[in-house]
Amino acid sequence: MPSDSPSVLLSFKAGNVLSFRDEFKLDLLATSLAEPIARRAVPWREGGSPVEVLPAAGIFGANASGKTNVLRAMDDLRSLVLGSFRSGRPSGGVARRPFRLDEDSASQPSRFEVDLVLHGIRHQYGVTVDNERVLDEWAVSFPKGRSALLFSRDRDDLEFGAIERSKSRAVAEILRPNALFLSTAASANHPVLLPLYNWFERNFLLAEAQSRGLRQLMTAQMLQDERVSEQVLTFLQEADLGITGAAVEEVDPEFRDRMKRAVAVLLEDARDEVDIESAMELPPGINLTHQGSSGPVQFNATDESLGTLVWLGLVGPVIHALRSGSVLLADELDASLHPVLVAYLVALFQDPETNPHRAQIIFNSHDTTLLGDSAGVGLSGGSTRLLGRDQVWFTEKENNGATRLYPLSDLSPRKDEAVERRYISGRYGAVPIVAKGRVHAAVQDALNDYATR
Repeated sequence: MPSDSPSVLLSFKAGNVLSFRDEFKLDLLATSLAEPIARRAVPWREGGSPVEVLPAAGIFGANASGKTNVLRAMDDLRSLVLGSFRSGRPSGGVARRPFRLDEDSASQPSRFEVDLVLHGIRHQYGVTVDNERVLDEWAVSFPKGRSALLFSRDRDDLEFGAIERSKSRAVAEILRPNALFLSTAASANHPVLLPLYNWFERNFLLAEAQSRGLRQLMTAQMLQDERVSEQVLTFLQEADLGITGAAVEEVDPEFRDRMKRAVAVLLEDARDEVDIESAMELPPGINLTHQGSSGPVQFNATDESLGTLVWLGLVGPVIHALRSGSVLLADELDASLHPVLVAYLVALFQDPETNPHRAQIIFNSHDTTLLGDSAGVGLSGGSTRLLGRDQVWFTEKENNGATRLYPLSDLSPRKDEAVERRYISGRYGAVPIVAKGRVHAAVQDALNDYATR
């Protein structure tokens, strides 16, 4: 995205989704606690002073506390926007995942809302759905600093803004109760709403274990693109994985077409054109070269370590995000990767020299070294703290089984606070509570039982 017309995420809110019974909000606006290198000035209205936005947010917490569900809630909204019209059926209801640990929530609606800057103009979009239909939906923009209605929906009642009303009325004629107005408008090439739809299409790319095969295919496809192949190869070489080269296996045209369509699935450009399960089974089609004592030796990617395959699946999405200025969602960023590599990836987004297009990464991790002062060494601004105090978030499971998301900034950390040490010691919460005595006794009972057999 050109630097003079940025598109960035300001905040995301959702409620009654997955492990979140109540509404939660993830905020990417910089606060007074922000590290100087992390502040990104972004214009949000004509002639107005810019807002400062953060390029990264890290979510930390115990296992099964709901870290992944923050990212999945974003992905759920993306799927609703992209698929509710073209993939939905008139009587198919609405695909959603409400909180299920109490009976009331399962029957209550789910809510989603995003606040973003789209091509230099602030936009807000929200939707509420239940199992059967869209209950309300709305979008506003702020071209002059004051909200201007794009559309508003209350079940079947619609209100339109002043621009392109005739086009909006035409969209209303084909609108289904279980389809989003935004999705339906995009299918009709609505000139005002299509850019907002396109933002969802290009953002909230979720990198999780289930999509690793598709992400490896994405990296393989980029190796064949002369515009970015050198960048991809540099990423593979500089990770100190012993890789000196990479090549995509020669495949027949039919397979090459399937590979492109599978990557399109990952980017949600053509989900209705290919079966995602069969796409997941496609081989990576990549040979990686290692230097042996007698010269270079090629290995198929399936012979590589899990860490190498994880890195291979991250390279494509990371380069895509940095080139396009999009939002990347990374689940368990530290899984099978050395902490130095994890810090390196986050630093690529934090540093304006490597992230000139204001890309953003939202990730979860158990790697507490990211919270330490030394993790940011090497950033162009000279900072030693990789994540600012307003870029750290925690998830904690409450007694009723629901997840609570809260920022470190709410706990008023000092500028020189040893965040990593205090987090590990439990000062911020969001750490597992292990009944060590009971576990120890259970192990002893098992050992004794085994010994008497």
